[in-house]
Amino acid sequence: MGKNIKLSMLDLAVVADNKSIGETLECTKLLAQLCEQEDFERFWMAEHHNMEHIASSATSVLLGFVAGNTEKIRIGSGGVMLPNHSPLVIAEQFGTLESLYPGRIDLGLGRAPGTDGETAMAIRGDFYAQSQRFPENVSKLQEYLSSDNCKARVRAFPGEGLNIPIWILGSSMDSATLAAAYGLPYAFAGHFAPKMMFEAFNFYRDNYNPSPENPKPYTMACVNAIAADTIEEAEYLSSSMYGNFLNIIRNDRKPMQPPVKNFKETMTEIERYHVESMLSCSFIGDEKKITTDLLRFIEYARVDEIMITSQIYDHKARLHSTKIMKRVMDNINAR
Repeated sequence: MGKNIKLSMLDLAVVADNKSIGETLECTKLLAQLCEQEDFERFWMAEHHNMEHIASSATSVLLGFVAGNTEKIRIGSGGVMLPNHSPLVIAEQFGTLESLYPGRIDLGLGRAPGTDGETAMAIRGDFYAQSQRFPENVSKLQEYLSSDNCKARVRAFPGEGLNIPIWILGSSMDSATLAAAYGLPYAFAGHFAPKMMFEAFNFYRDNYNPSPENPKPYTMACVNAIAADTIEEAEYLSSSMYGNFLNIIRNDRKPMQPPVKNFKETMTEIERYHVESMLSCSFIGDEKKITTDLLRFIEYARVDEIMITSQIYDHKARLHSTKIMKRVMDNINAR
């Protein structure tokens, strides 16, 4: 392929119906440790709120837990929803993480609330105003983390002067425009909103404004990946993920359910259209099939890194899927 494509993991801390939140977070730890053993580049977690069966609301706290139970893999936010927070507080939180685990912390920033509108207002009453100020707040956060802020009246301790990589996350042209203008690496949420991915990546690369920290554009696609020893087994395991997305459409909040056969037949035609649209950037199958499919995607998208997320009910099956995905990426990089 001409370049080494990095492989990373996004964990959403989805709670299955046979696990408590504590057990779910223990699985997060074990997954991160496996990713480290398999030489994944980074392990990220995402901020969500008012979702009973997603346990990642206190994202920076969880990142400290994961970093403290690993040794070398990069740990980061995929992402922190900046309109929910003061840039100063995020600078302090991630400055603390970087001070505890130097050279291992990433700060991915998103613009969405990570929840519904009513909860967004409960988190921060001026959320909608702050979402419009997202570019300005990204700049403010960069300022707090810069050593040039040393003479300002408001400073971030810990945080100031620390080299914490900032990423822009998104699923639209707005995020691509901001990442290109600010000279920051760009991660696209293809695992649930893939529609604009290729257009956004092309715009980002064509309009990239080099920065001292990032002289070249850098793209990462987050995709769903469910691998097993056979295609049939992978399809079976994927029914839990399809069920999670169907529940979103139906507004039926429930924990992740065990896999079932022929799950897609339980959806109406309209439901199936919407679920499959959200999950169109999913790689499901055995090692051979996913290698072929993912190689084709990488060559077309021209990404520098793949981040996978795998909503699999059984923890052992998820760990096995993770090992297969590492072999898949080794196969791709060997070509």
